[in-house]
Amino acid sequence: MLTVPDFTCKTHQIDWMIKNKSMLIAQKKATIKHADAFSGATYYILDDNGPAILNKADAIPATAKKIKVRSIVNTTKLFDSHGDVHIDQLWNKNIKDQKENYLVKQHQFDFDGIISDNVHVHTKQIPWHELGYNYEGKTQALIYDSIIDRDDMPDATKSMFDKYRMGKVKQHSVGMRYVALSFAVNDDRYPDEFATWEKYFDEIANKDDALENGFFWAVTIAKNIEGSAVVKGSNYATPTLDVEEKHEPEPAKSIPGEPAKSIRVNVSELINFYNPKI
Repeated sequence: MLTVPDFTCKTHQIDWMIKNKSMLIAQKKATIKHADAFSGATYYILDDNGPAILNKADAIPATAKKIKVRSIVNTTKLFDSHGDVHIDQLWNKNIKDQKENYLVKQHQFDFDGIISDNVHVHTKQIPWHELGYNYEGKTQALIYDSIIDRDDMPDATKSMFDKYRMGKVKQHSVGMRYVALSFAVNDDRYPDEFATWEKYFDEIANKDDALENGFFWAVTIAKNIEGSAVVKGSNYATPTLDVEEKHEPEPAKSIPGEPAKSIRVNVSELINFYNPKI
């Protein structure tokens, strides 16, 4: 694996990355991107506690067996701790093609880590201020609508049912594979990479973080592997939007005193139906 050396000079770092760009892109495409501890970026939120869950989860009783959870597992136009900026429409093909989706715990994509496999995935344009952030414009959110069944969960993830029920899951992350990405640098010595910077920079919500870094990877096509509940992800604008109890439909009740109806079939008529005489 190619390791980026430590540089004290940003210009030297960019020179090295341009020289090794093809290898860096191949390496990113060959790996699955997971969340990591977010550090370094400064961001502003409207509330000290971050975006609130829209439907108060504490109203859901402890006796609940099923809940429906709407969560954001990724947002576009945010410079994240991987140096990536996801661009609108990057999930279009994958959402259309992928039939099975999973919500898991901390990117533990195995039988013990699955929270739900009853997941509908879609995208939606959402103003940043509706997520609680003082950024201009909108982001395209990758949304998971999941039905979580306590009885169907493996023992290793059952605790996640109550964490969602009580509103304890604040962030999510997408496990993904890069399909198409471009390198962007704030350095006009490299015309192609500088053109990519100019093409996408105005879309970035946290511009100061991108400017401080001096470069980013513009991700234009990606494959969604799974969505994860995480403590803290590389993309912090990934809240739980809504949690509600899902009630099972009640079975049809017979009227007391009314006998069950039956249908009597004449056997000879049934035989003649399937074997008509010509």
